[in-house]
Amino acid sequence: MKHVVGLAAAAIAMATLTAPAAADDLVKMTIGQRGNWDTSITHLGEKAGIFKKHGLQLEMIYTSGSGETLQPVISGSVDLGLAVGTLGAMAAYSKGAPVRIIGAQATGAADYWYAKNPAIKTLKDTNGHTIAFSTNGSSTHGIVTAFMKQYDLKAKPTAVGGPAANLTAVMSGQIDVGWAAPPFGLDQLDKKEIRIIATGNDAAAFKGQTVRLNIANANFLKDHKAVVDRYMKAYRETVDFMYNDPKALKIYSEWLNISEAKAKRTRDDFFPRSSVEPDKITGLDTIVKDAVTLKFTANELTKAQLDDLIQIPPR
Repeated sequence: MKHVVGLAAAAIAMATLTAPAAADDLVKMTIGQRGNWDTSITHLGEKAGIFKKHGLQLEMIYTSGSGETLQPVISGSVDLGLAVGTLGAMAAYSKGAPVRIIGAQATGAADYWYAKNPAIKTLKDTNGHTIAFSTNGSSTHGIVTAFMKQYDLKAKPTAVGGPAANLTAVMSGQIDVGWAAPPFGLDQLDKKEIRIIATGNDAAAFKGQTVRLNIANANFLKDHKAVVDRYMKAYRETVDFMYNDPKALKIYSEWLNISEAKAKRTRDDFFPRSSVEPDKITGLDTIVKDAVTLKFTANELTKAQLDDLIQIPPR
């Protein structure tokens, strides 16, 4: 009997040693604008093994802007949506969409608007011309809407998609004013083929505010809170990596096939670390008012609604 018990114990021990490790949790997400420094956090963290260390496997789908990022989250096709326009997220929530904010994504606006036409030097020269944003409900849509109101413009806002599509449209004359975020367009700026006519911070309503958010499907958050907590822990760790480890610039430059010098210029000149910190939504009191003024929501979200909407996991 003792011999049988000993064999059984040995078998259990061997099974424990040879059993495969528990599978990582799969998290599906849409991400606006492939290649922008601030939207590259998840990619860089995955390449550096940070999300894997936290037991996460990521499935990333890139989109042309908030409209495309938001809808799969609402439908539950994906779990998270990254770089969703703040006003677009609030608009969706105000209409009953199952979305919750799990972090700030971009504070301040590194986005810029540019023109090839030498007659267009400022926003006030855009009357009668087309001016681009990415998709409806995006941060660039909100900024262009604010430009129109602030400067009483008679321009023609047009959804064009991401920076690459914008650059093609501007250089080919299909649109007059495009938008971009570094590193996109830096070569053309250096060659003086295009000129910046405005930045997102020229829209008074958005200056210094959190313009984009990371969101989760409300049902996924409820059922997988521990997974979201681990995701945000890895996200924060990746931000540390991006600003402290030169390896991050190497990964980023190889991904986009740009020089490490341009990668460093993109980060250091346009994206201070404070702009990508996820734990605080800056300017919230003003944002809820702007959402009404710019016609994204019918009424200001109440404190109770904001408490329900904003569920950033604590550090």
